[in-house]
Amino acid sequence: MDFDAVLLPPRRAASVAQGFWFDRTINDDLDACVAAYPDKRALTAIQVEGGAAAPTTTCFTYRELAAMADRVAVGLARLGVSRNDVVAMQLPNWWQFTVTYLACSRLGAVLNPLMHIFRERELGFMLKHGGAKLMIVPKTFRGFDYEQMLEGLKPTLPDLQQLVVVGGSGANSYEALLSGPAWENEPDARDILTRSRPGPDDITQLIYTSGTTGEPKGVMHSANTVMANIVPYAERLRLGADDVVLMASPMAHQTGFMYGLMMPIMLRASAVLQDIWEPKKAVEVIRAEGASFTMASTPFLNDLARTVAETGQAVPTLRTFLCAGAPIPGPLVEQARSVLSGSPGRSQDPRSPSGGEHPQGAQGAYATKIVSAWGMTENGAVTLIELDDDDRLAATTDGCPLPGVDLKVVGDDGAELPRGQSGKLLVRSVSNFGGYLHRPQWNNTDADGWFDTGDLATMNEAGYIRISGRSKDVIIRGGENIPVFEVEALLYKHPGVAQVAVVAVPDERLGERACAVVVPKADQTLTLAELVDFLKAQKVALQYIPERLILREAMPSTPSGKIQKFKLREIVREMVASGQI
Repeated sequence: MDFDAVLLPPRRAASVAQGFWFDRTINDDLDACVAAYPDKRALTAIQVEGGAAAPTTTCFTYRELAAMADRVAVGLARLGVSRNDVVAMQLPNWWQFTVTYLACSRLGAVLNPLMHIFRERELGFMLKHGGAKLMIVPKTFRGFDYEQMLEGLKPTLPDLQQLVVVGGSGANSYEALLSGPAWENEPDARDILTRSRPGPDDITQLIYTSGTTGEPKGVMHSANTVMANIVPYAERLRLGADDVVLMASPMAHQTGFMYGLMMPIMLRASAVLQDIWEPKKAVEVIRAEGASFTMASTPFLNDLARTVAETGQAVPTLRTFLCAGAPIPGPLVEQARSVLSGSPGRSQDPRSPSGGEHPQGAQGAYATKIVSAWGMTENGAVTLIELDDDDRLAATTDGCPLPGVDLKVVGDDGAELPRGQSGKLLVRSVSNFGGYLHRPQWNNTDADGWFDTGDLATMNEAGYIRISGRSKDVIIRGGENIPVFEVEALLYKHPGVAQVAVVAVPDERLGERACAVVVPKADQTLTLAELVDFLKAQKVALQYIPERLILREAMPSTPSGKIQKFKLREIVREMVASGQI
């Protein structure tokens, strides 16, 4: 695969000179972990899926993790994977996810993580556009047969040469092809593992993000761009080698990938993965593993606080919960901090050699800090509050920029706006991506390096921002972007639809849900169940399907006939507030 990461070369010299690009890769950090902490617990993967009373737990020390990464790397090479080949992977937070990325990095291959919610429609485009040479899927996850789906897709994917199945029983199983045989002991293993290691400016990750252009966009990142974000992120949060990072957010998202997979290795810390978000299990995991940090969207925080309150099971080691994906409701911040902060006598972190005392707070002997943040697939976390900031800032702002990040809010004419006024948010960051694969015309980055985020924001006098809206038409459901344009385009194919617009419905738990507003054709009607069945037949991801339906005789529109979505959003909010929907 040829990667047209045109945004990287122009800013290399300055980024290195300023100390923001470190010119190292995850290989360097993993090797350093093995040298310094060979027997330290590196990874604990807890597989809740399956409903067993005792979930499957798999653990690796750093020595074991590196050895398995080497084994899988040689196995991938045996299957024809080499430098700059794309390895696509649609796995939950299983240990194979972490190992496969590390294995790809040994070979200079590029990992393309794909959300497990994607189905034929999304995958068909992404795998073809990204030119994936090898695809790794679970046999089944949450009752769905991924192997069967991919076998059906293979004839439409000319670049896909190999399907590998985790938990499969055939000759194409992950266990038979990659993790089972001792490939690392083969005579040519050392040569395979060293001859093609990537450089810090080579593409290491290809990850798709939903957009308003009608198709997903392939975001390209190098080791330098992702590490330029992870290092200052960890420093602001005061994370280090003694921390235990819990990651229940999908690692096929940037949240899980950067801060659940890469960051613990870079910190020489420990990672704990949970494949299905089950809050009672999360509380058990935090207590058993001594998790001190986690990052997730608002529903996760809400669920965790409610579960701690209901069960009385405290989480004394959890020092920081970073909440991103959507603004945190003010009452939730106060409630969560009150519930998650504990009583005297539990201030020690049992996993920390020094005891690891938690910050002392008004709520008791330890206090869990709720941190608000904002970021994008294209650049990772961009803003987050400081740990010493007043807790009210987590409820009223999305934080201030990390080192190496410049922000400005501009009007339609491109001129910077006074503080407090809402406008388009532009970002110039050392962690900005290398561009959209094969779509440089969509890079949205000017000659001075300013990237148009597509979001609207305000900035206060202290430089803290608050996302005030989205100029791009996307709904965020529990931290997951719903590609509105694509869903609308499919609904227009329904024989009963004359006009349709998909807008957000406020939701206490998920932040937003999708609502389809439809003007039916004359003498036609449509029910929500019919709409859902129609989209399911189009192989749309279930999370993208609207969960509410409003039928109207006409749409609010401009004189030119353009639907005024801002008016529709107001109508929907009023209907929700009055209990009509």
